[in-house]
Amino acid sequence: MEARAYLRNARISPRKVQIVLDLIRNKPVDIALATLDLTPKAASPLLEKLLKSAIANAENNSMNKDNLYVAECFVTPGPTMKRIMPRAQGRAYRILKRTSHITIVLKEEE
Repeated sequence: MEARAYLRNARISPRKVQIVLDLIRNKPVDIALATLDLTPKAASPLLEKLLKSAIANAENNSMNKDNLYVAECFVTPGPTMKRIMPRAQGRAYRILKRTSHITIVLKEEE
């Protein structure tokens, strides 16, 4: 049995999310929640909410919360919004506003 939760089109760069996901991979959910709560990164509140959603999905599928751990967690790039920043002498530089698709998979320990 496994429980999944997805966050699509999050307005944060995948690089920033990957740093925090590496901290919680293969950890029990209570330790992962504590880690996210104490990590001062921009992705932490998003991932904490997503992890709580995955826990709720697992409980809805009659899985025991005490035996859950983060089996998989990964981020893939979403669509990139292109914006323009005016520069000197009439030039225009492109600004890339990146988005992320985040997935968390929980499994029960045997």
